[in-house]
Amino acid sequence: MAAASAPAPEQASVAPHAPEQPKPKPKWQTYGTPLFVVLLAAAVVLTITRNWNAWEGGHIEQVTDDAYVRGDLTPLSTKVPGLVRDVKVSDYQEVHKGDLLVVLDDDDYKAQVAQAVASVEAAKSAIENNRRQRDLQDAKIDRALAGIDQAHAQITAAQAGIEAAQADVTRTKEERTRQESLMQTRSTTQQKVEQAVADQERLAAQLASRQADLEQAKSLLRSNELAAEAERRAKAVLESQDAQLVADLHAKEAALTVAQVNLGYTKIEAPGDGTVGERQVRPGQLVSPGTQVISFVSKIKWVQANYRETQLTNVKVGDVADIAVDEYPGKVFHGKVLEIAPASGSQFALLPPDNATGNYTKVVQRIPVKIALDDPSVAATLRPGLSVIATVRTRQ
Repeated sequence: MAAASAPAPEQASVAPHAPEQPKPKPKWQTYGTPLFVVLLAAAVVLTITRNWNAWEGGHIEQVTDDAYVRGDLTPLSTKVPGLVRDVKVSDYQEVHKGDLLVVLDDDDYKAQVAQAVASVEAAKSAIENNRRQRDLQDAKIDRALAGIDQAHAQITAAQAGIEAAQADVTRTKEERTRQESLMQTRSTTQQKVEQAVADQERLAAQLASRQADLEQAKSLLRSNELAAEAERRAKAVLESQDAQLVADLHAKEAALTVAQVNLGYTKIEAPGDGTVGERQVRPGQLVSPGTQVISFVSKIKWVQANYRETQLTNVKVGDVADIAVDEYPGKVFHGKVLEIAPASGSQFALLPPDNATGNYTKVVQRIPVKIALDDPSVAATLRPGLSVIATVRTRQ
């Protein structure tokens, strides 16, 4: 009988391990991170909205790259019309104050000056002629006054002659009457009567002559008085003409000055030391008043830095500034704050913004700050329009 086989060992069943279930996190870990982010964002927003300006304005160094080299750029134009005779400079040439740049044809203006000079001389001659006429009138007045004095003397003499003649007439009349009475009584001769009559008539004629002389002297007096009055009025007219002639002389002298000024406008000179730009006219070109002939750039340069309004909390005139010009990398120029604009740049715009209308969005404003370079020779080498980085140190 076969032996019973031993039972086979049981196969150990190996079941696959199931993934472990994550343990639930505590509530403070589940909601803590988003809450921290929210709180951090709120803190940042609060800092930006309430303390950002103080933080930015409190910096010792205020830096901006919205800055440029500036200089006086003057467009030189004509004041009078004319033909361009010559252009004395080339493009971008360095010039000095008073250098001749452009010359216009000045023949017409020289003729106008000569004509104005002649007018002034004629006005002066008219004044001199008037003065001589007034001197002549003075002589005529003196002559008329002398005639008046003579007429008064003649009147006095005539009156004295009349009185003497009247006495003689009275005496001879009485003598004639007496002789005629004696003739009736045959107490005198006919000859004496005739003599008395002749004497009386002769003296009566002399009296009439003296009276005529008196009337003539009075007439001469009136004539001389009228002549003197007429000469005085003529002198008054000449004196009034003298004032008019003097005014006319002043007008002619003013016209001469205008002509001389216009003649000077035919020469356009450099207003200072600097450099000219590109020539806008050529010889032979007809120009009118206001035609731009060339531009002039002064040697005086400065930096205009447009800082944000939040940066100017502590910036003041006199603060030290460092200037880095893009054209000269690695070099730093020094200067000082010279001026701070009284208003933001938008206020000087052709059409300033009106924030009282429409929707409003706050935009940080920029204030121009003028920075003068310490070294004028360095400033003379810079060109207006170059980009710079300006750094202002608000405290030493």
